[in-house]
Amino acid sequence: MNAHNDRGTRIRSIASVILTLTVTVNSASAQSTAIRIDPAPSHKLSWLTNPYEPRNVPPVNLANTSRLDAGIRAGNLYISAADVVALVLENNLDIEVQRYGPLLAREVMRRAEGGGLLRSVGQGVAAGPTSVSLAGVSINTNGAPAAAGGGVNSSVLTQLGPSIPSFDPSITAFGSFAHTTTPQSNTSFSGTQSLVFNTRSFSASYGWNTHFGTSITASYASQYQKVNSSFYSLNPYTTADVDLTVTQNLLNGFGRAVNNRNILVQKNNLKVTDLQFKQQVITTVTAALNLYWDLVSFTQDLKARQEEVATAQQLFENNKKQVQIGTLAEIEVTRAQSQLFAAKQDLLISQTNLLQQETILKNVLSRKGVATPELAEVHIVPLDKMEIPAKDETRPVEELVAQALSTRIEIETDRINLESNKTNLVGIKSSLRPTLQAFGEMTNNGLSGDATAFALQTGGVPVFAGGFGSALGQIFRRNYPNYSAGISLNIPLRNRAAQSDYVTSMLELRQNELNLQKQINQVRVDVQNAVIGIQQARARYDAAVEARVLSQQTFDGDKRKYELGASTAYQVVQDQRDLASAQSSEVQALANYSHARLQLDQALGTTLEVNHISMAEAMAGKVGGK
Repeated sequence: MNAHNDRGTRIRSIASVILTLTVTVNSASAQSTAIRIDPAPSHKLSWLTNPYEPRNVPPVNLANTSRLDAGIRAGNLYISAADVVALVLENNLDIEVQRYGPLLAREVMRRAEGGGLLRSVGQGVAAGPTSVSLAGVSINTNGAPAAAGGGVNSSVLTQLGPSIPSFDPSITAFGSFAHTTTPQSNTSFSGTQSLVFNTRSFSASYGWNTHFGTSITASYASQYQKVNSSFYSLNPYTTADVDLTVTQNLLNGFGRAVNNRNILVQKNNLKVTDLQFKQQVITTVTAALNLYWDLVSFTQDLKARQEEVATAQQLFENNKKQVQIGTLAEIEVTRAQSQLFAAKQDLLISQTNLLQQETILKNVLSRKGVATPELAEVHIVPLDKMEIPAKDETRPVEELVAQALSTRIEIETDRINLESNKTNLVGIKSSLRPTLQAFGEMTNNGLSGDATAFALQTGGVPVFAGGFGSALGQIFRRNYPNYSAGISLNIPLRNRAAQSDYVTSMLELRQNELNLQKQINQVRVDVQNAVIGIQQARARYDAAVEARVLSQQTFDGDKRKYELGASTAYQVVQDQRDLASAQSSEVQALANYSHARLQLDQALGTTLEVNHISMAEAMAGKVGGK
């Protein structure tokens, strides 16, 4: 016996070690697949090649956190409402999808800072799941406020107005070699019947644009030529120049407000993305808690239906005995059996609702949903009981509305987007102006080469005789400078497209202002409806409690009368069914109060505070340090 126990202890120890290693591997895997952007590989030339190498995004993480396994014992998952919130923050896929939002927005900001156009990225807030129905009537009737974004990306994106230049400087280099042979019709000028040029050219430029609409280009160019003609003073010879060109927009495209508008808009979109993640957390947590409290109600309803079946079964057995001894008519057995089958049907419906509700809740709490092996055959056991507080919040509605207007994400999102639209309007207005550009150019030239016999015969060694350094010296001494300046004006005579864009944007801005007011009005409606919902839910619960108490008293009275022979078995069974229905209505009223409470929290924008949710933990996907 001791040997058997020792062997069992060793097996459990080995299994414990394996489980520990598995958890460690899973934890390491989860850590390695965190939502992040890995930098480009580092090497000796990273300082040069990093801008041209791709950065990597790790694969998605589909491993659940250890909190889920910790709640499973003996084939049951024991969870409280607080556990539901934590598991949703750690494992829910809708929230995981939104965790990519800030990274996407920051990459678009990186693009905007380089002068690129804004991209539409990310996904809108996903609505949470709803519960199954109880007796054909949906429990989850909370009527929660709509999620921000309406299921689509709520960031501002427009590309109207003057083109935004690239703010990333660029280097351009060009090199070429050419051999050209040109037949000559007059040899007195070239000294040969075919003029042959061997040419080597090189040019390089560095250009950048400023946020004020200034374009600056500095360039260098040189050309080496060797010709077969004896009439050239320098052969071979090199020409070179250094050029600086500055162009400034003075009307259309002038100013930081115009050229920086995408950066300013994307800064607002970053805020919107953070708010969208927050809205997803609120939406998903609220939906999950609704599912949980419905599961609690289904569990209590199942107990009531089981008591109904037990009572019907007992009366059926009693009636059979009384028929056998001749104290009861046989028809009472048939009537009791009919009531028993009806009670079993109610029980089956209740069991079905409970199992379906468990499936829905499992899908919310796990990254792989019901396909998660450890959840496949597990039953969820809620640890909380639904209770109604002694009294509800009695603050004035106007005070609650003022709180909601300062905390609701939809209002803040609309205000930020309105600000972005006004920022874009500055650029669109700039398109109404003519295009006026001032430009200036300064060029320093140089020339050098080998003096030929022809040069010596005609006038001595020219000042340009020398090597390539001589040409560079001429450039830096500015012996042969060129200057030019001017303006360029382009006036569209009708300018209909720009006028249409500006007026259209103004009309859209007015629509957005009205939509903001509409959203403010809707917040008031949400708060008032939520307060009414709380009041009605409490009144409905009080009525359901009274109905259940009366049904219990009726059942107890008729049961005593039946035992004394003053009532029928049918009446007792009917009373039991009425009592079970009253108990179910009471449970449903409790669930509706829970939904009304969650709706009020959502209407006030206090869901995170009430459930003690930290946005830092929600973004990290780890609650309480686990």
